[in-house]
Amino acid sequence: MKVLSDQERAALRRILPLLEVNRKGFVLSVILGSGALGAAIALSATAAWLIARASQHPPVLFLTVAAVSVRLFGVSRAVLRYCQRLASHAVALEGMDSLRQNLYQLLAVQRIDTLTSIKRGDLLARTGRDVDDVGDLVVKTFLPVIVSVLVGLGTVIGMSVVSVASTLILACALVVSGVVAPVLSSRAARIAQIDTSEARTQLAAHTLTLLEGASELQVGGRIADVRAAITDNESRLVDASKRAAKLAALAAGIDRAAMGVAVVAALLIGIPQTHSGLVLPVMLAVLVLTPLSAFEGTAELAPAMVQLVRSANAAVRIDELLSSSSATGATDPHPIPEGAAPTLSARGLAIGWPQGPVLAEGIDLELMPGRSLALVGPSGIGKTTLALTLAGLIPPKAGTVTLAGVPVWGAQRTDLSRYLTVTAEDAHVFSASVLENLRVAHAELSETEAEALLRRAGLAQWIDTLPAGLHTPIGSQGTTVSGGERRRLLIARALASPAPLLILDEAGEHLDTSTADALLADLLQDPQRGVLLISHRLAALDNADEVIVLGHSSAGPARILDRGSHSELSERCASYRWSLAQESAQ
Repeated sequence: MKVLSDQERAALRRILPLLEVNRKGFVLSVILGSGALGAAIALSATAAWLIARASQHPPVLFLTVAAVSVRLFGVSRAVLRYCQRLASHAVALEGMDSLRQNLYQLLAVQRIDTLTSIKRGDLLARTGRDVDDVGDLVVKTFLPVIVSVLVGLGTVIGMSVVSVASTLILACALVVSGVVAPVLSSRAARIAQIDTSEARTQLAAHTLTLLEGASELQVGGRIADVRAAITDNESRLVDASKRAAKLAALAAGIDRAAMGVAVVAALLIGIPQTHSGLVLPVMLAVLVLTPLSAFEGTAELAPAMVQLVRSANAAVRIDELLSSSSATGATDPHPIPEGAAPTLSARGLAIGWPQGPVLAEGIDLELMPGRSLALVGPSGIGKTTLALTLAGLIPPKAGTVTLAGVPVWGAQRTDLSRYLTVTAEDAHVFSASVLENLRVAHAELSETEAEALLRRAGLAQWIDTLPAGLHTPIGSQGTTVSGGERRRLLIARALASPAPLLILDEAGEHLDTSTADALLADLLQDPQRGVLLISHRLAALDNADEVIVLGHSSAGPARILDRGSHSELSERCASYRWSLAQESAQ
């Protein structure tokens, strides 16, 4: 009877190495756990012998060693168990941290569309709770199984010295309690576990949708549907939890029944052996009472198998998240030579999402430090897609994009970030301080440098009003700041990056006219960096070395309609001149 399916076994084989389990720490946990459980069994055996021997009224000195041993085992049991918890949880937490970091690194080299196709709540569940479930496998499955097997074997060997027949019954009862019951429980718990996992995932996804999109849902008349979905998922979660609780109770019942059989068998076998002289009278108590502690280890095996199913299911979900990497061409990324000239070049480039049509084609451009480009065009033409393609986040449909002569698609992410940074219009703002949000781009950024960048981005007055200055926390997704402040914070983060090439998408969005023009002018005049600025606003583009106009001249994908300086386009490009006039009229 298989506890895990072939898919789950394969997923665990691929995901477990990402935990990078500290083997020395795990071995220490096994030793401490075995010592704690062994001390509990030794305590029961010694106490049983002491009680039986004391009933014979021997000289008190005959009981001294046993009395001291009882205190020793009682104290060592608690101390060893506490130390084992510390050691095992340290191993598990380190493993979760390693798995999460490795998962982020693997996700960083995937195509962006493999992630955008997943609901944000589901993505958070896979990188959050599922990672924790896989990490719990170390503490809640591997450790109790190994400890129970080791101590169980030691108990059986030790008890065989007293009575072989009784020990055989004890061994069979331990097998029932430690193997049969957990396997049956894991098989029965599978349905409940899958239902729980699916319900929790859907609950997280719908709750996040409601929290982040309440206004849009209200306008669209769909808020009631989302609430109904949340209620339905909560009901499914409660029902699945009840089934899991019943199965856990059944497993506990089997464990107690096996223990009872072992105790009764010890009495039925031990009493005749005592009368016949095969077992000493004081050892009868040891024979009967020791199994009460011997089953402490097996009692944890049923929950361990349930955790195994839960962890395997989580490993499958994480593996599904990573499975598309083999098809992206980024599984074996190539390096960009260090110290190479940071020139970003596109030749005959066609862009579009991997599963979608070509949005624009025939794009040629070149970006290097000290040169500024501006890309303009109507909404939906493919400007953001072009930025993501130039940054190596999605593959080109045709043509080439190279950085220092090396293809951008499939290049090492760390190498790309050394030369190039891109700030999308909806870039993430983390639930951290203002300073830590900037240090995302440059970990060694000082407070003085951070404040200078924020002032450069037009946030001088905002910084002066923050209650804790740079250490003021910001809500996730920038919910505690205005749209303009969020936009300028993202620009400051882009400027914090040491990369010599910047791609900025709608840097002036949510800003008033004068602030937007001043910010765009400053960005386009940076002598140390190459800047590609995507913008709907044209008035400040006279500071760009070249403005590229993207649009449709006929049916089919967009193309570059014109390019040149701001003044040149204002004279010869009718659509550019018209858009500029509309801005002036506002």
